[in-house]
Amino acid sequence: MNEPAGTRTVVIEREFAFPAERIWRALTQPHLIEEWLMKNDFKPTVGHRFNLRGEWGGVLDCEVLTIEPQKTLAYTWNFSHEDAAFDLKSVVTFTLTPTGAGTHLRVEQAGFSPTQKQAFGGAHAGWKQFLAKLDEVLARPD
Repeated sequence: MNEPAGTRTVVIEREFAFPAERIWRALTQPHLIEEWLMKNDFKPTVGHRFNLRGEWGGVLDCEVLTIEPQKTLAYTWNFSHEDAAFDLKSVVTFTLTPTGAGTHLRVEQAGFSPTQKQAFGGAHAGWKQFLAKLDEVLARPD
């Protein structure tokens, strides 16, 4: 992904012992998204605007940009804040690649300015926690 000059990207990659179909379901079904990420009104339709509502009280404004079933999902991840260090306009992209043992998931959040060090660090730690919760959701029997 080409980023504007000076912006930074958080990239977290993880192997899951589950097929891409199962992970895709957890990335695109609102009740499952709520279990590992946040409360939401997501619909897997390009152009759909939705919110993610964090337990911390924040609301993220999002819009679905890309949907390639079981391969790629991208949406905006915007958080309005008076403090420029937290006023974020970013894009989150999930890329699924089947492997011999399951699926490789790459999560990329692009758009952090150099002055958003705390938000960048928070996203890096946050995605690791979200993916640990995702693993728990995936491990449950249907």
